[in-house]
Amino acid sequence: MRQRTRKLIGTLLLLAWVTFYALIVMAITHNAVRRFGPIGEPVFYAVAGFAWIPVAMLVIWWMTRPDPEEDEA
Repeated sequence: MRQRTRKLIGTLLLLAWVTFYALIVMAITHNAVRRFGPIGEPVFYAVAGFAWIPVAMLVIWWMTRPDPEEDEA
């Protein structure tokens, strides 16, 4: 697969992932954050704010791999 195609697929994957992740975090926030208390709430938001990054890093790493060299004889 060429890098150009991987970038298109990766962009769509990142958009889908961030949308899905935001909806999940909003559902957790709506139901549980009030129980975390005044100290747990900022901690939850900090963890939730950074938790999507490892998946995005993997997708970006996959997107930016160089194209395989094709031997032309």
